Amino acid sequence: MSESSGTAWQYGAMPQAARLSGLGVLFVAGLLLAGAIAVGGGAAQATTTETTVETTTAPTENTTVTVQQTTTRRIIVPTTTTSEERSASTTPTWVWVLLGALALTAVALLVGLLTRRGGHRGVPGEERRRRLDGAVASWIAQGWALDNQTAESAVLRRGDEVLLVAVDEAGHVSARPLSQ
Repeated sequence: MSESSGTAWQYGAMPQAARLSGLGVLFVAGLLLAGAIAVGGGAAQATTTETTVETTTAPTENTTVTVQQTTTRRIIVPTTTTSEERSASTTPTWVWVLLGALALTAVALLVGLLTRRGGHRGVPGEERRRRLDGAVASWIAQGWALDNQTAESAVLRRGDEVLLVAVDEAGHVSARPLSQ
C-alpha cells in the first residue's frame, strides 16, 4: 500500500449473517409490496369478442356473386363479485400497508438483536488479540516483517514501507500505511 492511498483495509467489513439478513428483509419487503399491489390493484376486466358473418348472394346475368362481410367488435364485460367475495375483501388497503410496515419493523428489530455482539462491551481482549495475530500472519506471508507489536496493534515493515495493523474494540482489523 502506498502512503498516498490513505484508505484503511479491513477484514470482514460486513459479516455474512448481516448480508443474509438484509437479503431476507428485502425478500419480505418484496412479498409485502406484491401483496399490497394485488389487493389494491383490483381485478382485471374481462373482454369478449363478438364476430358476425353476413353472406349475401346476388344473381347477376350469367353468374352468381357471393359477398361475405365479417364484423368484429370487442365488448368489455365488467367483473361482478358475489356478496361472499365482497365481505371477504372489506379490509382497506391502508391497513395492509400498516401491517406490512409493522412486519418489516419486527424483522429489522429481530435482525438487530440477533446480530448484536455483546452490546457496548465489544469483543473480548483475547479474541481481539487472536484476530490481530491472524492478520499479522497473513501480512508476514505476503513478505512483510514484524517490527513491533502490542495487544491492539502491530507495525510491519517491507523495505521503505511501514504499515500499521490494528484491531478496534468491535474486533475490526484495519491496516494503513505509516509515514516515516
